[in-house]
Amino acid sequence: MSSPPSGRFERSYFETSYADYDRQNPPHKLAFYRQLAERALVGIARPRVLDLGCAFGKFLSVLDPAWEAYGLDVSEYAVRQARAARPRAQLAVASAAAIPFDSPFDLITAFDVLEHVPALDAVRAGIRDTLGPQGRLVFVVPVYSGITGPLVRLLDRDVTHVHRRSRSFWLEWAGAAFDIVEWWGIYRYLLPGGYYWHRPTRRLRDVSPAIAVSVRQRARGPD
Repeated sequence: MSSPPSGRFERSYFETSYADYDRQNPPHKLAFYRQLAERALVGIARPRVLDLGCAFGKFLSVLDPAWEAYGLDVSEYAVRQARAARPRAQLAVASAAAIPFDSPFDLITAFDVLEHVPALDAVRAGIRDTLGPQGRLVFVVPVYSGITGPLVRLLDRDVTHVHRRSRSFWLEWAGAAFDIVEWWGIYRYLLPGGYYWHRPTRRLRDVSPAIAVSVRQRARGPD
């Protein structure tokens, strides 16, 4: 997330907008996110991984303990929770537009984060500068296009979503600076009774309410 007004993403935000945070991040969803990371890191024994908008550290907590794990979030409240979930991770209260850690990273992730970021071009440039030559970015965003678009808009009550965009917007945003490796659609919803339905799909990715995108650092030309 880019820097919000003071206190905007603190405890009251999570308790009102994401009161079901734990149920919305069940083991099967986190296992898919870990699978995305592992696909991007094949052949790297001890990768450096940075999670942008790490919130409570749920994703960091399911990574291999041998990996070098880093996370940042603009919320001091969230980072305190993340330190308890992954005490060995290097964490910082910071904006995704100003990554405070030394580079390079093998993988940067951003799960349901970019839609909150006003300065998307600055974040993309910062990610590109921080990734290694073969580095990967994996991100997940909601999309507001296709047959599910009106429903996504209706159910979205988070006023901090400053980008309510189509899947083509996000693919073009990523493709402007990186090489797209693969992408999936995601169907997801917290059902009555507390079960969180989370189904990745390739076949129905053109009409899904969210997408997961994996991209690779693009080779730079001579200065």
